[in-house]
Amino acid sequence: MGVRSTPYRAGGSLERRGVRVLPDAAVARDAAPREGEGYLPLKTLAAYSGLSVRTLRGYLVHLSRPLPHYRVGGKLLVKRSEFDEWIGGFRAADPAGIDAVVEDVLRGL
Repeated sequence: MGVRSTPYRAGGSLERRGVRVLPDAAVARDAAPREGEGYLPLKTLAAYSGLSVRTLRGYLVHLSRPLPHYRVGGKLLVKRSEFDEWIGGFRAADPAGIDAVVEDVLRGL
């Protein structure tokens, strides 16, 4: 077993390993690809989610809700199904439900 003299390149080797990486054009060409398929680079994820790459990078290291991601070589990838599940945690609460909770608390005082 020898040491490789060339640096690891994330490009073509991901596909050889069976990891499906969607190019940036895939989101523009097909706005709603099949659910849960593929790994998205941050630029493609930004187009898919409507969030900026900078915002997504901030969520990679967020203390309470870090964005699940994979680092292959130097490339950051996010699995689409994991992103969809993660972003669901940010869903705004129903205001009517909050009002009921506040009323219950106030009655208890």
